[in-house]
Amino acid sequence: MISLSACRETHLEKKHKKPAPKPVQKTIPQPQDSDFVELHSLDSSFIYDIRYATTRNFVHKKMYPCGKCYVRRVVAESLLNIQKELRKKHLRLKLFDCYRPCSVQKKLWAIRPDPRYVADPKKGSMHNRGLAVDLTIVDAQGKELDMGTAYDYFGKKAYHNYNQLPDTVIKNRLFLKKLMQKYDLEPITSEWWHYSYRKKSYPVAQWVWQCP
Repeated sequence: MISLSACRETHLEKKHKKPAPKPVQKTIPQPQDSDFVELHSLDSSFIYDIRYATTRNFVHKKMYPCGKCYVRRVVAESLLNIQKELRKKHLRLKLFDCYRPCSVQKKLWAIRPDPRYVADPKKGSMHNRGLAVDLTIVDAQGKELDMGTAYDYFGKKAYHNYNQLPDTVIKNRLFLKKLMQKYDLEPITSEWWHYSYRKKSYPVAQWVWQCP
């Protein structure tokens, strides 16, 4: 036989029993400021081939969970102006890489620790700051203009000052370079596809975008 006092204690225990803690859900960090924008949300006419979201890259591994192009707002504004000019000529920009999380930079550096092609993650790259893009130009049918080498070709042939190339290739590279510089996106010596905005500085970012 259960006593009345025992029943009261059981009732009180149930009344004051703390609910079980809810499981902590892990979320993917997102940009903490409005300076980052997804380029596609501003203009849907850009073409994307985000290589590090595939295995078609120099490490032959998928480095991003999915292919998206985020950049700082000032870079996006430059790209929008460039795209506007290109569309008048029935051309468009094709993006290979945009913002790159620093965690990915470390993995790339571990495989190719060569500052001519991969920035040392200790100081971070312009990609890690959302200030750099890797790109080319495509025609009305989506075919890339001939730039002499494939994207992420590591060698002298990809250098801007390499001139042992067909006239068409030299002309295409110069066309891209002048257009990018017109809107404050500057090249680097060793890669014809890489351009970055250098008039403003931002810290290295760590966040990774969410996928559908």
